[in-house]
Amino acid sequence: MTLVAILSGAGISTDSGIPDYRGPDGLWRRDPQAQKLVEYDSYMADPEIRRRSWLMRRDSSTWQAKPNVAHRAVAGMEGRPGLAVRVITQNVDGLHQQAGTPERKVLELHGSARSVVCTRCGARSTMAQALERVAAGEEDPACLACGGILKSATVMFGQSLDPSVLAAAMAIAKASEVFIAVGTTLQVQPAASLVGLAVEHGARLWIVNAEPTPYDALAHDVIREPIGTSLPRLLEQLG
Repeated sequence: MTLVAILSGAGISTDSGIPDYRGPDGLWRRDPQAQKLVEYDSYMADPEIRRRSWLMRRDSSTWQAKPNVAHRAVAGMEGRPGLAVRVITQNVDGLHQQAGTPERKVLELHGSARSVVCTRCGARSTMAQALERVAAGEEDPACLACGGILKSATVMFGQSLDPSVLAAAMAIAKASEVFIAVGTTLQVQPAASLVGLAVEHGARLWIVNAEPTPYDALAHDVIREPIGTSLPRLLEQLG
């Protein structure tokens, strides 16, 4: 059984209408101030930042997005004889799961935008429930259990990754025989370090990304073609 690990970044979801953040035309290059909306310290300290963050969540293109051909190609690997596939994603949109990849085979390094968590008591609920309250007029909805500050269940700047999720991702990287990094600039740590870890433990590396990455020299092959055409073709060849 060959273990294929796929590390996906924002580029895999752009064809679904979800904007990239760090790419050449990314949101944070066009509007650096927007990054403050996802900085933990700013969010916790400033009610105005929270109000703007809730409006950003309300208007997010994530809620209309559907899995694209690349997500479906990854999901299509499920059940192929001789292959075990695991997805490690930097995305918070849930599109891998919507495409059909089983939830237990997807590790969300940066959490999920589809849930909210209380920063005081840890209570969780759905993002849909929180946005219903925003639509009803609550600009900064508080936790219904303890009155604490709510945030999306994503890892904001200034927060650490969940240690158990990171440990699981590292174990997959070490065990993988094929490692594919797709749609990621490989600039955000510790996610990017999984590439080097996989190669160090013997994996063959493919990088599918429009722009150069710091790990290109380690790759068996670097593919610059559009993800929607190149990734399905690569996965078909591996199958």
